[in-house]
Amino acid sequence: MVKVKFIEETGTRRDVDAKEGEPLMYAAKDAGIEGIIAECGGSAMCATCHCYVVEAPNGPLPAPDVAEADTIEFNAETPTEASRLTCQLVVTAALEGAVFQVATGR
Repeated sequence: MVKVKFIEETGTRRDVDAKEGEPLMYAAKDAGIEGIIAECGGSAMCATCHCYVVEAPNGPLPAPDVAEADTIEFNAETPTEASRLTCQLVVTAALEGAVFQVATGR
C-alpha cells in the first residue's frame, strides 16, 4: 500500500492507504474523504474528484493527459496549475507521502 494524505474541504487531514495500480479516487472514496464525489465513476468527465497537489516528495507527478486537462479546464470550479483528477492518477510507489487538497467550490 502507498500512503498519501488528503486535506478535506474543512481542513481535516486524513492519511489514506492506496492500492498500487488503481486510481487514487478509489482510495479516497473507500476512506470516505469528504468532497470526493466521483459522479462519473472515474471517466474524467465531471471533475467531482478534483484535488490540488500540495506536496509530491518523490518528484513531480506525470502531466495530465488531454482528456484530464480538458475536464479540469472546462468543469473544475477553481482550476490551478496544481489541479488533478484523482480518477486519472494511478497509484504508484512514487505517490508515497504525497499530499492532496480536495478542491472546494463545487
